[in-house]
Amino acid sequence: MTLVAPTARIIDAASGAELAGAELAGQVDRHAAGYADLPSGVVFARSGLSVAAVLRYAGAFHAGRPVALLDPALNPAVLADFVARFQPAAVVGLDEGGAGAELCALPKDYQELAHPVLGRVWARSGAPAADPHPDLAVLLATSGSTGDPKFVRLSREAVLANARAIATALHIDAAETAPTSLPLFYSYGMSVVNSHLAAGATLLVVDGGVLAREFWQAVDTHRATSLAGVPYNYEMLHRIRWKPAKHPSLRTLTQAGGKLRDELILAFHEQISASGGRFHVMWGCTEAAPRMSTLPSADLPGSVGSVGPALDGGAFTVLAEDGTETADPHVTGEIVYRGPNVMMGYATGAADLPRGDDQGGYLHTGDLGYLDERGFVWLKGRLKRFGKIFGIRVNLHDIEELVRTEGPAVAVSGPDKVVIFVEGIADDAAKALAGRLSEQLKVHRSGFDVRCVQALPQLPNGKIDYRTLEGMA
Repeated sequence: MTLVAPTARIIDAASGAELAGAELAGQVDRHAAGYADLPSGVVFARSGLSVAAVLRYAGAFHAGRPVALLDPALNPAVLADFVARFQPAAVVGLDEGGAGAELCALPKDYQELAHPVLGRVWARSGAPAADPHPDLAVLLATSGSTGDPKFVRLSREAVLANARAIATALHIDAAETAPTSLPLFYSYGMSVVNSHLAAGATLLVVDGGVLAREFWQAVDTHRATSLAGVPYNYEMLHRIRWKPAKHPSLRTLTQAGGKLRDELILAFHEQISASGGRFHVMWGCTEAAPRMSTLPSADLPGSVGSVGPALDGGAFTVLAEDGTETADPHVTGEIVYRGPNVMMGYATGAADLPRGDDQGGYLHTGDLGYLDERGFVWLKGRLKRFGKIFGIRVNLHDIEELVRTEGPAVAVSGPDKVVIFVEGIADDAAKALAGRLSEQLKVHRSGFDVRCVQALPQLPNGKIDYRTLEGMA
Protein backbone atom coordinates (compact mmCIF):
# COMPACT_ATOMS: atom_id res chain seq x y z
CA MET A 1 0.00 0.00 0.00
CA THR A 2 1.45 3.36 -1.04
CA LEU A 3 0.48 6.74 0.30
CA VAL A 4 -1.28 7.66 -2.96
CA ALA A 5 -3.42 4.89 -4.44
CA PRO A 6 -4.09 4.73 -8.21
CA THR A 7 -7.70 5.96 -7.89
CA ALA A 8 -6.86 8.91 -5.62
CA ARG A 9 -7.63 12.47 -6.71
CA ILE A 10 -6.60 15.89 -5.49
CA ILE A 11 -8.81 18.91 -6.22
CA ASP A 12 -7.64 22.50 -5.73
CA ALA A 13 -10.73 24.37 -4.51
CA ALA A 14 -9.22 27.74 -5.38
CA SER A 15 -8.74 26.99 -9.09
CA GLY A 16 -10.95 23.94 -9.61
CA ALA A 17 -7.96 22.09 -11.08
CA GLU A 18 -7.84 18.34 -10.55
CA LEU A 19 -5.03 15.82 -10.42
CA ALA A 20 -5.95 12.17 -10.84
CA GLY A 21 -4.70 8.88 -12.23
CA ALA A 22 -1.50 8.96 -14.23
CA GLU A 23 -1.23 12.75 -13.94
CA LEU A 24 -1.29 12.63 -10.13
CA ALA A 25 1.12 9.69 -10.06
CA GLY A 26 3.42 11.60 -12.38
CA GLN A 27 3.38 14.67 -10.13
CA VAL A 28 4.19 12.56 -7.06
CA ASP A 29 7.04 10.88 -8.98
CA ARG A 30 8.28 14.28 -10.15
CA HIS A 31 8.37 15.65 -6.60
CA ALA A 32 10.01 12.47 -5.32
CA ALA A 33 12.72 12.78 -7.94
CA GLY A 34 13.20 16.43 -6.98
CA TYR A 35 14.50 15.44 -3.55
CA ALA A 36 17.36 13.54 -5.21
CA ASP A 37 18.82 16.95 -6.11
CA LEU A 38 19.18 17.83 -2.41
CA PRO A 39 21.72 16.62 0.17
CA SER A 40 20.86 13.46 2.09
CA GLY A 41 18.94 13.69 5.34
CA VAL A 42 15.66 14.92 6.78
CA VAL A 43 13.68 17.60 4.95
CA PHE A 44 11.79 20.36 6.74
CA ALA A 45 8.57 21.20 4.87
CA ARG A 46 6.64 24.35 5.74
CA SER A 47 3.18 22.99 5.02
CA GLY A 48 0.13 25.15 4.52
CA LEU A 49 -3.14 24.00 3.00
CA SER A 50 -2.11 23.97 -0.63
CA VAL A 51 -1.81 21.37 -3.37
CA ALA A 52 1.91 22.16 -3.57
CA ALA A 53 2.33 21.31 0.13
CA VAL A 54 0.47 18.00 -0.29
CA LEU A 55 2.61 17.07 -3.31
CA ARG A 56 5.84 17.94 -1.50
CA TYR A 57 4.75 15.70 1.38
CA ALA A 58 3.58 12.83 -0.84
CA GLY A 59 6.73 13.11 -2.95
CA ALA A 60 8.99 12.91 0.10
CA PHE A 61 7.09 9.87 1.37
CA HIS A 62 7.33 8.21 -2.04
CA ALA A 63 11.06 8.92 -2.21
CA GLY A 64 11.69 7.47 1.24
CA ARG A 65 12.86 10.90 2.39
CA PRO A 66 11.96 11.67 6.06
CA VAL A 67 9.97 14.89 6.25
CA ALA A 68 9.12 17.19 9.15
CA LEU A 69 5.79 18.94 8.59
CA LEU A 70 5.96 22.48 9.98
CA ASP A 71 3.47 25.28 10.50
CA PRO A 72 4.28 28.00 7.93
CA ALA A 73 3.41 30.55 10.62
CA LEU A 74 6.01 29.10 13.00
CA ASN A 75 7.84 31.84 14.88
CA PRO A 76 11.08 32.65 12.98
CA ALA A 77 13.15 32.18 16.13
CA VAL A 78 11.64 28.73 16.65
CA LEU A 79 12.30 27.80 13.01
CA ALA A 80 15.91 28.92 13.39
CA ASP A 81 16.25 26.82 16.56
CA PHE A 82 14.79 23.76 14.83
CA VAL A 83 17.20 24.14 11.90
CA ALA A 84 20.18 24.55 14.24
CA ARG A 85 19.28 21.50 16.34
CA PHE A 86 18.15 19.08 13.62
CA GLN A 87 20.39 20.19 10.75
CA PRO A 88 17.93 19.25 7.97
CA ALA A 89 19.18 18.57 4.46
CA ALA A 90 16.81 21.26 3.21
CA VAL A 91 13.89 23.49 4.07
CA VAL A 92 11.15 23.51 1.43
CA GLY A 93 7.85 25.37 1.22
CA LEU A 94 9.51 28.75 1.78
CA ASP A 95 6.62 30.45 -0.01
CA GLU A 96 3.92 28.75 2.07
CA GLY A 97 1.71 31.02 4.13
CA GLY A 98 1.55 33.95 1.73
CA ALA A 99 3.63 37.10 1.36
CA GLY A 100 3.25 37.96 5.05
CA ALA A 101 4.78 34.71 6.32
CA GLU A 102 7.92 35.42 8.30
CA LEU A 103 11.10 33.41 7.91
CA CYS A 104 14.26 33.39 9.94
CA ALA A 105 17.41 34.63 8.22
CA LEU A 106 19.15 32.19 5.91
CA PRO A 107 20.81 29.77 8.35
CA LYS A 108 24.57 29.30 8.39
CA ASP A 109 25.78 26.49 6.11
CA TYR A 110 22.66 26.82 3.89
CA GLN A 111 22.17 28.37 0.48
CA GLU A 112 18.91 29.39 -1.17
CA LEU A 113 18.07 27.69 -4.46
CA ALA A 114 15.30 28.02 -7.02
CA HIS A 115 14.37 24.37 -7.53
CA PRO A 116 12.36 23.64 -10.72
CA VAL A 117 9.94 21.36 -8.84
CA LEU A 118 10.17 22.15 -5.14
CA GLY A 119 10.30 25.94 -5.53
CA ARG A 120 12.42 28.09 -3.21
CA VAL A 121 14.61 25.86 -1.09
CA TRP A 122 17.23 26.28 1.61
CA ALA A 123 19.74 23.50 0.93
CA ARG A 124 22.45 22.46 3.34
CA SER A 125 25.98 22.90 1.96
CA GLY A 126 27.26 19.61 3.37
CA ALA A 127 25.92 16.22 4.38
CA PRO A 128 24.59 15.70 7.95
CA ALA A 129 26.79 14.09 10.58
CA ALA A 130 24.65 10.93 10.40
CA ASP A 131 21.86 9.77 8.10
CA PRO A 132 18.39 9.29 9.57
CA HIS A 133 17.14 5.78 10.28
CA PRO A 134 15.85 4.10 7.09
CA ASP A 135 12.42 3.45 8.67
CA LEU A 136 11.86 7.11 9.58
CA ALA A 137 9.15 8.75 7.45
CA VAL A 138 7.55 11.69 9.26
CA LEU A 139 8.48 14.08 12.07
CA LEU A 140 5.77 16.06 13.85
CA ALA A 141 6.18 18.58 16.66
CA THR A 142 4.29 17.25 19.67
CA SER A 143 2.43 20.54 20.10
CA GLY A 144 1.76 20.86 16.36
CA SER A 145 2.77 24.49 16.02
CA THR A 146 4.58 25.96 19.02
CA GLY A 147 8.20 25.88 20.02
CA ASP A 148 8.00 22.44 21.60
CA PRO A 149 11.52 21.02 21.76
CA LYS A 150 10.51 17.53 20.66
CA PHE A 151 9.55 15.84 17.42
CA VAL A 152 7.64 12.57 17.27
CA ARG A 153 9.43 10.08 15.00
CA LEU A 154 6.95 8.10 12.89
CA SER A 155 7.96 5.18 10.72
CA ARG A 156 6.64 4.54 7.25
CA GLU A 157 4.78 1.45 8.47
CA ALA A 158 3.21 3.37 11.38
CA VAL A 159 1.81 6.00 9.02
CA LEU A 160 0.50 3.45 6.51
CA ALA A 161 -0.90 1.11 9.18
CA ASN A 162 -2.87 3.95 10.73
CA ALA A 163 -4.12 5.12 7.33
CA ARG A 164 -5.40 1.60 6.64
CA ALA A 165 -7.06 1.29 10.05
CA ILE A 166 -8.78 4.67 9.77
CA ALA A 167 -10.02 3.88 6.26
CA THR A 168 -11.49 0.62 7.57
CA ALA A 169 -13.16 2.23 10.59
CA LEU A 170 -14.68 5.08 8.57
CA HIS A 171 -15.47 3.05 5.43
CA ILE A 172 -13.32 5.30 3.24
CA ASP A 173 -13.21 4.26 -0.42
CA ALA A 174 -12.91 5.82 -3.85
CA ALA A 175 -16.37 7.40 -3.53
CA GLU A 176 -15.33 9.62 -0.61
CA THR A 177 -14.24 13.26 -0.79
CA ALA A 178 -12.64 14.95 2.22
CA PRO A 179 -11.95 18.69 2.52
CA THR A 180 -8.80 19.86 4.30
CA SER A 181 -10.55 21.30 7.33
CA LEU A 182 -7.44 20.90 9.52
CA PRO A 183 -3.78 21.85 8.98
CA LEU A 184 -1.46 19.36 7.32
CA PHE A 185 1.21 19.90 10.00
CA TYR A 186 -1.30 18.80 12.69
CA SER A 187 -1.43 15.02 13.10
CA TYR A 188 -5.23 14.86 12.74
CA GLY A 189 -5.08 16.88 9.52
CA MET A 190 -2.23 14.71 8.25
CA SER A 191 -4.29 11.57 8.99
CA VAL A 192 -7.18 12.87 6.86
CA VAL A 193 -4.77 13.31 3.96
CA ASN A 194 -3.15 9.91 4.53
CA SER A 195 -6.31 7.86 4.97
CA HIS A 196 -8.06 9.31 1.92
CA LEU A 197 -5.18 9.29 -0.53
CA ALA A 198 -4.12 5.77 0.53
CA ALA A 199 -7.70 4.52 0.14
CA GLY A 200 -7.98 5.98 -3.36
CA ALA A 201 -10.45 8.70 -2.30
CA THR A 202 -10.52 12.40 -3.21
CA LEU A 203 -8.79 15.13 -1.23
CA LEU A 204 -10.36 18.57 -1.62
CA VAL A 205 -7.64 21.10 -0.78
CA VAL A 206 -9.35 24.18 0.62
CA ASP A 207 -7.98 26.81 3.00
CA GLY A 208 -9.81 29.11 5.37
CA GLY A 209 -11.40 26.84 7.96
CA VAL A 210 -14.93 25.73 8.75
CA LEU A 211 -16.22 29.22 9.55
CA ALA A 212 -15.34 30.59 6.12
CA ARG A 213 -18.06 30.92 3.48
CA GLU A 214 -15.58 29.86 0.79
CA PHE A 215 -14.97 26.58 2.62
CA TRP A 216 -18.64 25.57 2.42
CA GLN A 217 -18.94 26.79 -1.16
CA ALA A 218 -16.12 24.37 -2.03
CA VAL A 219 -17.79 21.57 -0.04
CA ASP A 220 -21.00 22.02 -2.00
CA THR A 221 -19.39 22.59 -5.40
CA HIS A 222 -17.22 19.47 -5.16
CA ARG A 223 -19.74 17.42 -3.16
CA ALA A 224 -17.49 16.66 -0.20
CA THR A 225 -18.72 13.67 1.79
CA SER A 226 -17.03 14.17 5.19
CA LEU A 227 -15.89 16.75 7.70
CA ALA A 228 -13.16 16.36 10.34
CA GLY A 229 -13.10 18.72 13.30
CA VAL A 230 -11.74 19.30 16.78
CA PRO A 231 -14.11 20.21 19.65
CA TYR A 232 -13.71 23.95 19.11
CA ASN A 233 -14.76 23.59 15.47
CA TYR A 234 -17.98 21.91 16.51
CA GLU A 235 -18.58 24.38 19.33
CA MET A 236 -18.36 27.24 16.81
CA LEU A 237 -20.53 25.46 14.25
CA HIS A 238 -23.13 24.91 16.96
CA ARG A 239 -22.95 28.57 17.95
CA ILE A 240 -23.70 29.77 14.41
CA ARG A 241 -26.52 27.18 14.13
CA TRP A 242 -24.80 25.28 11.33
CA LYS A 243 -26.71 22.23 10.10
CA PRO A 244 -25.26 19.37 8.04
CA ALA A 245 -28.58 19.16 6.16
CA LYS A 246 -27.61 22.39 4.37
CA HIS A 247 -24.84 20.42 2.66
CA PRO A 248 -26.55 17.32 1.22
CA SER A 249 -23.36 15.56 0.11
CA LEU A 250 -22.04 15.31 3.69
CA ARG A 251 -22.53 11.87 5.22
CA THR A 252 -19.70 11.50 7.75
CA LEU A 253 -18.66 13.79 10.61
CA THR A 254 -15.58 12.90 12.68
CA GLN A 255 -14.34 14.52 15.88
CA ALA A 256 -11.03 14.13 17.69
CA GLY A 257 -8.45 16.38 19.33
CA GLY A 258 -10.08 16.56 22.77
CA LYS A 259 -13.35 16.15 24.62
CA LEU A 260 -16.51 17.46 22.96
CA ARG A 261 -19.50 18.01 25.21
CA ASP A 262 -21.82 15.01 25.27
CA GLU A 263 -24.83 17.15 24.38
CA LEU A 264 -23.09 18.39 21.23
CA ILE A 265 -22.04 14.87 20.26
CA LEU A 266 -25.67 13.83 20.51
CA ALA A 267 -26.90 16.92 18.67
CA PHE A 268 -24.59 16.44 15.70
CA HIS A 269 -25.19 12.68 15.73
CA GLU A 270 -28.93 13.27 15.55
CA GLN A 271 -28.60 15.84 12.76
CA ILE A 272 -26.32 13.78 10.51
CA SER A 273 -28.27 10.58 11.23
CA ALA A 274 -31.44 12.28 10.00
CA SER A 275 -29.67 12.64 6.64
CA GLY A 276 -28.55 9.02 6.64
CA GLY A 277 -25.04 9.89 7.79
CA ARG A 278 -22.74 9.03 10.70
CA PHE A 279 -20.96 10.83 13.52
CA HIS A 280 -17.72 9.25 14.76
CA VAL A 281 -15.84 10.20 17.91
CA MET A 282 -12.15 9.35 17.52
CA TRP A 283 -9.26 9.37 19.96
CA GLY A 284 -5.53 9.41 19.48
CA CYS A 285 -2.31 11.33 19.83
CA THR A 286 0.57 12.37 17.62
CA GLU A 287 2.63 9.51 19.11
CA ALA A 288 0.19 7.02 17.53
CA ALA A 289 0.30 8.43 13.98
CA PRO A 290 -2.30 9.58 15.31
CA ARG A 291 -5.53 7.57 15.80
CA MET A 292 -6.00 4.81 18.39
CA SER A 293 -9.77 4.32 18.66
CA THR A 294 -13.11 5.13 17.05
CA LEU A 295 -16.57 5.03 18.57
CA PRO A 296 -18.83 3.49 15.93
CA SER A 297 -21.74 5.72 15.04
CA ALA A 298 -24.08 2.80 15.74
CA ASP A 299 -23.07 2.98 19.42
CA LEU A 300 -24.56 6.45 19.77
CA PRO A 301 -26.39 7.57 21.77
CA GLY A 302 -25.95 4.59 24.12
CA SER A 303 -22.17 4.93 24.55
CA VAL A 304 -21.89 8.71 24.49
CA GLY A 305 -18.83 9.70 26.50
CA SER A 306 -16.75 6.75 25.32
CA VAL A 307 -14.07 6.96 22.62
CA GLY A 308 -14.75 3.38 21.54
CA PRO A 309 -12.55 0.33 20.99
CA ALA A 310 -9.06 0.17 19.50
CA LEU A 311 -8.68 0.43 15.74
CA ASP A 312 -7.82 -2.71 13.79
CA GLY A 313 -4.40 -3.98 14.82
CA GLY A 314 -4.37 -2.13 18.15
CA ALA A 315 -5.21 -3.06 21.73
CA PHE A 316 -5.74 -1.28 25.05
CA THR A 317 -4.86 -2.18 28.62
CA VAL A 318 -4.93 -0.22 31.88
CA LEU A 319 -1.95 0.36 34.14
CA ALA A 320 -3.45 0.28 37.63
CA GLU A 321 -2.13 2.21 40.64
CA ASP A 322 -0.36 -0.90 41.96
CA GLY A 323 1.68 -1.14 38.75
CA THR A 324 -0.15 -4.13 37.29
CA GLU A 325 -1.44 -4.05 33.72
CA THR A 326 -4.89 -5.42 32.98
CA ALA A 327 -7.63 -5.57 30.37
CA ASP A 328 -10.27 -6.25 33.03
CA PRO A 329 -13.28 -3.93 32.88
CA HIS A 330 -13.81 -0.97 35.20
CA VAL A 331 -10.24 -0.74 36.51
CA THR A 332 -9.19 2.91 36.46
CA GLY A 333 -5.61 3.82 35.63
CA GLU A 334 -3.39 5.02 32.82
CA ILE A 335 -4.53 3.80 29.40
CA VAL A 336 -1.78 1.89 27.59
CA TYR A 337 -1.92 1.29 23.83
CA ARG A 338 -0.18 -1.31 21.66
CA GLY A 339 -0.23 -1.20 17.87
CA PRO A 340 1.78 -0.97 14.66
CA ASN A 341 1.12 2.77 14.48
CA VAL A 342 3.05 3.65 17.66
CA MET A 343 5.94 6.06 17.13
CA MET A 344 9.59 5.05 17.01
CA GLY A 345 10.27 7.55 19.81
CA TYR A 346 11.05 11.24 20.28
CA ALA A 347 13.78 13.40 18.81
CA THR A 348 15.23 16.50 20.43
CA GLY A 349 18.10 16.96 17.99
CA ALA A 350 19.98 15.57 15.01
CA ALA A 351 21.60 12.85 17.13
CA ASP A 352 18.19 11.20 17.65
CA LEU A 353 17.36 10.89 13.94
CA PRO A 354 19.44 7.72 13.28
CA ARG A 355 17.80 5.95 16.24
CA GLY A 356 15.62 2.93 15.60
CA ASP A 357 12.39 1.93 17.33
CA ASP A 358 12.55 2.77 21.05
CA GLN A 359 8.90 1.91 21.77
CA GLY A 360 8.33 -1.57 20.40
CA GLY A 361 4.73 -0.69 19.58
CA TYR A 362 3.99 0.17 23.24
CA LEU A 363 2.68 3.58 24.32
CA HIS A 364 1.86 5.10 27.70
CA THR A 365 -0.87 7.55 26.70
CA GLY A 366 -0.80 9.72 29.83
CA ASP A 367 -4.61 9.52 29.94
CA LEU A 368 -6.62 8.21 32.88
CA GLY A 369 -9.57 5.97 32.16
CA TYR A 370 -11.00 2.48 32.15
CA LEU A 371 -12.26 -0.18 29.76
CA ASP A 372 -15.80 -1.53 29.81
CA GLU A 373 -16.87 -5.12 29.13
CA ARG A 374 -16.66 -4.57 25.35
CA GLY A 375 -13.17 -3.06 25.47
CA PHE A 376 -14.50 0.47 24.90
CA VAL A 377 -12.33 3.21 26.45
CA TRP A 378 -13.83 5.73 28.85
CA LEU A 379 -11.46 8.61 29.59
CA LYS A 380 -11.28 10.40 32.94
CA GLY A 381 -8.68 13.07 32.25
CA ARG A 382 -4.93 13.53 31.92
CA LEU A 383 -2.43 12.29 34.49
CA LYS A 384 -0.78 15.71 34.61
CA ARG A 385 -3.95 17.81 34.56
CA PHE A 386 -4.26 18.38 38.30
CA GLY A 387 -4.30 21.48 40.43
CA LYS A 388 -4.25 22.26 44.14
CA ILE A 389 -6.69 24.32 46.18
CA PHE A 390 -5.48 25.01 49.73
CA GLY A 391 -3.26 21.93 49.41
CA ILE A 392 -6.10 19.69 48.18
CA ARG A 393 -5.41 17.94 44.84
CA VAL A 394 -8.21 18.36 42.26
CA ASN A 395 -8.68 16.95 38.77
CA LEU A 396 -9.00 19.83 36.29
CA HIS A 397 -10.75 17.57 33.76
CA ASP A 398 -13.45 16.74 36.33
CA ILE A 399 -13.99 20.44 37.03
CA GLU A 400 -14.39 21.11 33.30
CA GLU A 401 -16.98 18.35 33.13
CA LEU A 402 -18.92 19.98 35.98
CA VAL A 403 -19.11 23.35 34.22
CA ARG A 404 -19.70 22.26 30.61
CA THR A 405 -23.37 23.23 30.87
CA GLU A 406 -22.24 26.87 30.94
CA GLY A 407 -20.62 26.58 27.50
CA PRO A 408 -17.01 26.21 26.30
CA ALA A 409 -14.82 26.25 29.41
CA VAL A 410 -11.26 25.44 30.47
CA ALA A 411 -9.90 24.98 34.00
CA VAL A 412 -6.23 25.71 34.76
CA SER A 413 -4.19 25.73 37.94
CA GLY A 414 -3.58 29.10 39.58
CA PRO A 415 -1.79 30.05 42.81
CA ASP A 416 -3.59 27.84 45.35
CA LYS A 417 -6.80 28.02 43.34
CA VAL A 418 -8.37 26.87 40.10
CA VAL A 419 -9.14 29.46 37.42
CA ILE A 420 -12.04 28.58 35.13
CA PHE A 421 -12.31 30.49 31.85
CA VAL A 422 -15.85 30.37 30.40
CA GLU A 423 -16.85 31.91 27.10
CA GLY A 424 -19.38 34.71 27.44
CA ILE A 425 -20.40 34.04 31.05
CA ALA A 426 -22.02 36.98 32.90
CA ASP A 427 -20.64 38.22 36.24
CA ASP A 428 -23.61 36.96 38.26
CA ALA A 429 -23.45 33.55 36.59
CA ALA A 430 -19.70 33.39 37.24
CA LYS A 431 -20.23 34.01 40.96
CA ALA A 432 -23.01 31.44 41.06
CA LEU A 433 -20.82 28.89 39.31
CA ALA A 434 -18.00 29.40 41.82
CA GLY A 435 -20.51 28.82 44.60
CA ARG A 436 -21.84 25.65 42.96
CA LEU A 437 -18.32 24.25 42.58
CA SER A 438 -17.62 25.07 46.22
CA GLU A 439 -20.68 23.11 47.33
CA GLN A 440 -20.04 20.14 45.06
CA LEU A 441 -16.33 19.77 45.84
CA LYS A 442 -16.51 20.84 49.50
CA VAL A 443 -13.86 23.50 49.05
CA HIS A 444 -14.16 27.18 50.04
CA ARG A 445 -15.49 29.25 47.16
CA SER A 446 -12.40 31.49 47.17
CA GLY A 447 -10.57 28.51 45.66
CA PHE A 448 -12.49 28.99 42.40
CA ASP A 449 -11.93 32.01 40.17
CA VAL A 450 -14.45 31.98 37.30
CA ARG A 451 -13.63 34.45 34.54
CA CYS A 452 -15.35 35.49 31.34
CA VAL A 453 -13.52 35.34 28.00
CA GLN A 454 -15.03 36.27 24.67
CA ALA A 455 -13.28 33.32 23.01
CA LEU A 456 -10.93 30.67 24.33
CA PRO A 457 -7.50 31.12 22.71
CA GLN A 458 -6.66 28.53 20.08
CA LEU A 459 -3.53 27.06 18.56
CA PRO A 460 -3.38 27.05 14.74
CA ASN A 461 -4.59 23.42 14.75
CA GLY A 462 -7.85 24.42 16.48
CA LYS A 463 -7.00 23.01 19.90
CA ILE A 464 -7.26 25.13 23.04
CA ASP A 465 -4.08 27.08 23.88
CA TYR A 466 -3.64 25.96 27.50
CA ARG A 467 -0.27 27.69 27.86
CA THR A 468 -1.78 31.12 27.19
CA LEU A 469 -4.57 30.48 29.69
CA GLU A 470 -2.09 29.26 32.30
CA GLY A 471 -0.17 32.50 31.81
CA MET A 472 -3.39 34.45 32.50
CA ALA A 473 -4.24 32.53 35.70
